Amino acid sequence: MNSIPLDEREQRQVQDITSRLLNYQTHLMNEATIWARGIYPLLVLAERENIQAWAEVSLKARYTKFELDGVADGVLGKSATGCLESPYLVVVEAKNGVEAENPLFQLYGQLLAAAHLNWESEGHDPQEIFGCYTIADSWTFIRGEVEAIESELPTLRVEYSREYVEKLEAETILRILKGVVSKYLLLNIF
Repeated sequence: MNSIPLDEREQRQVQDITSRLLNYQTHLMNEATIWARGIYPLLVLAERENIQAWAEVSLKARYTKFELDGVADGVLGKSATGCLESPYLVVVEAKNGVEAENPLFQLYGQLLAAAHLNWESEGHDPQEIFGCYTIADSWTFIRGEVEAIESELPTLRVEYSREYVEKLEAETILRILKGVVSKYLLLNIF
């Protein structure tokens, strides 16, 4: 993903975003503040054409043996007429502190829901879907593949990235986000 270029405007905006985080102890900030200062602005910078950033997105899906119903903290997805049609990258913001829960289970459910929604509109099986979870200003990305969507036991395979700290690696995070967007723009050309 390091081959994805950032233009001067994007580099300046990334510097502005990181400067809003640099002098703060992000692990002590509440989730809404981190979301507003650091996470959502990077999602917006990755937007291109009809792929937009969304916040607080309801994701529902009905598989053969189970249903999923939840709210993703953020999504990069295909938008038309002011509505989200296909979620391509799902973002889960984990809680900080001792009451924090493992964000993976929530993210897995949302990846399954997003894959099912995309399958309903596109019909491809397997479905490739991307996600990430954030803890404070740290991002971990996941690439998922969901297959046998119509079966009683669909399969979700996942690959993880390393953890990226936004204060130090915001440009790399933006390149990853832009890479996901570029991938789906190429798929939707035809």
